[in-house]
Amino acid sequence: MSLVDKLPGMADADLNNLHANAVRLKEAGSAQQRASAAAVLPAIEAELSARKAAKQERLAQNRRARSSKKQAAAAAEAESAAG
Repeated sequence: MSLVDKLPGMADADLNNLHANAVRLKEAGSAQQRASAAAVLPAIEAELSARKAAKQERLAQNRRARSSKKQAAAAAEAESAAG
């Protein structure tokens, strides 16, 4: 199993650490390290982007759910006050 295949199963902290190391090696490593880092960086960055987008979507869904609950509670309160 290659490193790229392991990316989806990595914890966020581990993935961020791997990204930082790959960026560092791409800029200051040996020729082989620079080549290896350049090869995996696109996959690491794609995984980070996908996780960020998924997190933003979860947060948006939670905001919508909370807003719906607040609106329902306000409508129920208005009905009980009017009734």
